[in-house]
Amino acid sequence: MGKSKAKRFRSAPFSPAGPQRAASGEGPAGEDGDGGSSAAELLEKLQHPSADVREFACASISKMLQQKHAIPAFLQRDVVRCLGPMLLDQSLAVRETAAGALRNLSACGGFEVCDDMVTKDIMTPLVALLKECSAGLEANEVSPTKCKDSKKNCVEDIANEAVNVLWNVCECNGTAVSVFNKEGCLDVVLQYLKKFSTNVDLAISVAHCLQTVTEDNPELLSSFNASAHQVLESIMLSQDNTMEHILLRTLLAGSVWNIKDTIPSSSQASTINAILKIFSESLVVDAGETVIHMKEAETQRLKLTAEAETEENVSDTIDNSVLNEDDEMEEPPKGKVKRENDISDLLPSDKWELKQVTALLMAQQTALEIIVNMCCSEDPSDDEWEELSSSDESDLFMENSYDEGSGKPMSPLCLSAEVHAALMNNLIPKKILEKTAFPKSVAVDICTHSPSWKPLIRKMNTVQCRALTCLHSILLVSDMDCLGGASTLQSLAQHLSQLVFSQPEFPTHTEFLEAVTSAMRALLQTMASKNISQCMTPEQLMTLCEAGIHSSNISVRVNVVSILGIAGSVLAKIEDTAETLKMIGKFLLDVAMKDPSLVVAGEALDALFDVFADGTEAEKAAVQIKLLPALKEFQPVFKIRMRKEGKGQYSTDQLCVLDNVKMNLRRFIAYQETLGGKKTT
Repeated sequence: MGKSKAKRFRSAPFSPAGPQRAASGEGPAGEDGDGGSSAAELLEKLQHPSADVREFACASISKMLQQKHAIPAFLQRDVVRCLGPMLLDQSLAVRETAAGALRNLSACGGFEVCDDMVTKDIMTPLVALLKECSAGLEANEVSPTKCKDSKKNCVEDIANEAVNVLWNVCECNGTAVSVFNKEGCLDVVLQYLKKFSTNVDLAISVAHCLQTVTEDNPELLSSFNASAHQVLESIMLSQDNTMEHILLRTLLAGSVWNIKDTIPSSSQASTINAILKIFSESLVVDAGETVIHMKEAETQRLKLTAEAETEENVSDTIDNSVLNEDDEMEEPPKGKVKRENDISDLLPSDKWELKQVTALLMAQQTALEIIVNMCCSEDPSDDEWEELSSSDESDLFMENSYDEGSGKPMSPLCLSAEVHAALMNNLIPKKILEKTAFPKSVAVDICTHSPSWKPLIRKMNTVQCRALTCLHSILLVSDMDCLGGASTLQSLAQHLSQLVFSQPEFPTHTEFLEAVTSAMRALLQTMASKNISQCMTPEQLMTLCEAGIHSSNISVRVNVVSILGIAGSVLAKIEDTAETLKMIGKFLLDVAMKDPSLVVAGEALDALFDVFADGTEAEKAAVQIKLLPALKEFQPVFKIRMRKEGKGQYSTDQLCVLDNVKMNLRRFIAYQETLGGKKTT
């Protein structure tokens, strides 16, 4: 009813499930049977005097908590209060596995479990652990603390697990965010962030956490002093070109956008240019080609590794043939290190290529979501922004970024006309448009035939949907000239039509349908307001609407009804369109009378008002489908539905809009009666 609204995105709700904790030996007894018995036994072992036993228990609990059905048994036995003290255990290995278990609990348990974790005071030991790790990192610069795996740094690995727990609980619970603010956790995690050049995984975890805690958190803004800005600046201006570093910079750019009120007017232009440069850096990469190349690289690497191991095994066999037959001691083959207490992450070192592609897709998704949110910002006055220039990115967050004297942030950064122009120019809308295409079939085929790569298909589809939503938002805040003129809009309309109609079967994926119909709706609104001819045929329109109206998603149904209303109002001004208008009118009447949602019914009525508001063809069609009698008969039914269903089911804003529809229905009926009276006389 009325213009479509831009959609806002929040930061990712949960971190990926924590590391696959593979304890040595067999899995916990009864793991597939009596989960309650297993939970009780493992929690009891947390009190064992042997650190190895405690580590085994934490690792086993961590593994079980990745299965949602196992979580209730642990919650009933107060797993949070049992694991909390383990975060400060004397054994570093126990600390890491305990943090990993809590990470899995928070990630797999969801919002209610995270709330329960905060209620059970997980923040006290968690914050203490984070602070100890921060102090430990400084000590490690002199004498690093190594884990059982000599290539790993224990303190950094523990910090990574702890930051992921912090991220998850802060995303779900306001109390956790308040604790983050009051306990000075910002300085702690910024200390971790400085390790980005040697431990990008830890830095990415911190960046995810920062994006969460900086969102709608004015209390934290005063903590972002010049030193904090300099840490963010140094990473955003770094030149590392791996996909993981691109993701890191993208996440931090999102955090900078969240704390835009701390940016001084003198640095606003360079800040927005730096943010957009980072987004452009991630969006310019072709994810489909990256999948193809990375999969080829993985295949070649694994082939060479297998050949090398075969040669070493042959060599070992020859060497062993000279040993005495009584010698029963067998060493594992070289190149294969037997790790009984393997606590590797979900994407271990032998999945490097997969990890790179995953990071790229997350970076692109994040960039698109932040652009959507930038487009949703409140409209500022023009004097709030300096004219953007091609200033040097090195000016980002200079000394004046924070007024140390007053202790107050300076003028705010908002989406003004200048920022919008920079968004269009720096990102090059073509990059966003390219992301709206379906993933390359070759890339999809590669992922389909590789179990570990198969989840990338969903991630590629998500990027496409975010790009469509981003396009929708840009269309809402842009004028025709910024978008490239009438010809560009017509080409864009053809592109969106092809997305829907070029597939062998009509798309049914809800997220895609919502995104593509939202973009179509915004585009058709813009084209109609500028009297630009539509590109979709009546047959295509009806196919889209007839398929979309059966979606279980209300937004999809609202969009297709609105699209039909926009197209119909344009057709009403063209000669010899009465038959098409009849088809549109019947469809909209049917939706208004039968759709179970009052919001969709109201949108259908609104569309009817637009289509049959004026024009000879519209009047002719209205008479032939008996629009006036149908609406007069439906009017009391609509009023009754609003009285019965309105309260409790719909928001105040929705009810306000529905009241306007009800009033407009009365006026439209009166208008149609006037038209009928004129024809009679």
